[in-house]
Amino acid sequence: MIAFRQLVLQRGTRRLIEDADLVLHEGQKVGIVGANGAGKSSLFALIRGEFGADAGSVEIAGGKRIAHMAQEVSAIERPLVEFVLDGDTALREAEAALAEAQASGDVEREAGLHGQIEALDGYTARSRAEQLLAGLGFAQADLYRPLADFSGGWRMRVGLARTLFTPSEILLLDEPTNHLDLDALLWLEQWLTRYPGTLMLISHDRDFLDAVCDHILHIDQGRLVLYRGHYSAFERARAERQAQQQAAFEKQQARRVEITRFVERFRAKATKARQAQSRLKMLERMESIAAARADSPFRFQLPCADKTSTPLLTLDRAALGYPQRTVLEDVKVSILPGARIGLLGPNGAGKSTLIKTLIGELPPLSGTRVAGDNLAIGYFAQHQLECLDVGATPFTHVQRLSPTASDQSIRDFLGGFGFRGDDVFGDVSRFSGGEKARLALALVAWEKPNLLLLDEPTNHLDLDMREALAEALAGYEGAVIIVSHDRHLLRASVDDFWRVAEGRVVPFDGDLDDYHQWLKSRETDLKREARQEKRPLDGGDRKAARRAAAERREQMKPLRKRRDAAEQALEKAQAALAALETRLADPGVYDAERKNELTRLVREQGALQAEVERLEGEWLAAEEALEALEAELAES
Repeated sequence: MIAFRQLVLQRGTRRLIEDADLVLHEGQKVGIVGANGAGKSSLFALIRGEFGADAGSVEIAGGKRIAHMAQEVSAIERPLVEFVLDGDTALREAEAALAEAQASGDVEREAGLHGQIEALDGYTARSRAEQLLAGLGFAQADLYRPLADFSGGWRMRVGLARTLFTPSEILLLDEPTNHLDLDALLWLEQWLTRYPGTLMLISHDRDFLDAVCDHILHIDQGRLVLYRGHYSAFERARAERQAQQQAAFEKQQARRVEITRFVERFRAKATKARQAQSRLKMLERMESIAAARADSPFRFQLPCADKTSTPLLTLDRAALGYPQRTVLEDVKVSILPGARIGLLGPNGAGKSTLIKTLIGELPPLSGTRVAGDNLAIGYFAQHQLECLDVGATPFTHVQRLSPTASDQSIRDFLGGFGFRGDDVFGDVSRFSGGEKARLALALVAWEKPNLLLLDEPTNHLDLDMREALAEALAGYEGAVIIVSHDRHLLRASVDDFWRVAEGRVVPFDGDLDDYHQWLKSRETDLKREARQEKRPLDGGDRKAARRAAAERREQMKPLRKRRDAAEQALEKAQAALAALETRLADPGVYDAERKNELTRLVREQGALQAEVERLEGEWLAAEEALEALEAELAES
């Protein structure tokens, strides 16, 4: 299917792959792993034909169609379902030709095109596209909204749906789980296990690799090594190989010492000179065996505040949500020091609402939120990557939090997160998503929280960093609440689960496998309810439905005005914040004689950040209320 013959791949002056020889067979599901920068994405680009090999070749069986994920999906006005359908170019061409034939009255050609569309499975295409989008977390009411209405993460889900919809015999997926929640990830896992073609998958989610892949292709120091089995089997095989390599290295080193001593001892003696020269040549010819080494560059701890409270935080009989809509009701939770809690729940059920209430961003609609006297919250979420100052360095980010901290303490701290040497002075604008995520996590850790809330912390992190995070969480003395699709992290870091669903927050008495079964049962129940709701209405019910729809349309008018006003105010506040942060990026403002100015700017920055967050909350509340009314209107 895909053969690499003496392949050499070089980017710039660096050789990513050297003299690779292996064959991937039809139907194999291959996970691609390796350190960041090892060449995983470049290998995909090579297979797609974006550039050629520097030496050797890549051979792909003739006629095989390749589908791959785009790295970005533009915010265009194309409806979601239509964008997904566009992935099947042969179908779209046949549909366009059919429209032309119908317009020109060419009945014979029209009949032939109907047969062609049927052969392409075109008459089920729309329902298949809708099922893909539903599986990836989109509500029925969203399917015909334009892409421009959705954030970058949700657009990436649409891009994934389009890739899965595209007819292919070879499927290339580069980090497909980055923007998925646990529910969508489990759905994708099942879809990929049923995919009949050859799958090549780049992922840093070990459980996902275990569930989907039957081979692991490891890129390490320019070599391609194919292992049979899933990721866990690869780890065991690699550990055994490293142990053998270390033993061979130690044996070789001992032999080197022995030969060196002989040469040094007898080189000057005429009777032994020839033997010494022979041993010296042997030493030069001896194959160099590299010492097995720990690959991970990440070693860090998550410090905890010295003082704590019992409990740290309590919600009592709280209704959570927005002025126009209650999301969760009668929430009674208490977070104790040392708690390890994972949040489970379907997309849109209220996990984000709960977290925003816990951190104090959203006040309860009723009931109480009581924070302990010594509560110190650390909050990591994906939007914080966008809040990083792209004109600053990791060192500057930490220094702004603690202007009196010593340079060495800052450098030592950042080193644990992979920023070493001159990396601490690199511009954030040049950072990858993984580097930004590491920096954002480092800034949270620097503040020494005693309650750590992590919302999808592993997005963009590679396997080494995920392992380091799990290890750091194991040693963290504070309380932790995690929302994550990374099941390995949840299993390693969580003691108890809360299920957020159907307007309630309740303890979940089970593990992740039990939760998967609960999701399946819930999906079956929802389908049954949907079938029952489709029963025909009598005349009175139809009139009532039309009347209710008219009322909802009237309710939407003030919500649209409120949303638009909040959006305009938000844009102004963001522009002011960006201008202020540009001033803070000036190294001169940190001079001792400008201390008062720095203090004032930092105070203004905090006020503007709070204003931006408040306006974002207002906009989000209005937008979600509008979406809810639009969904009700669509269903009616």
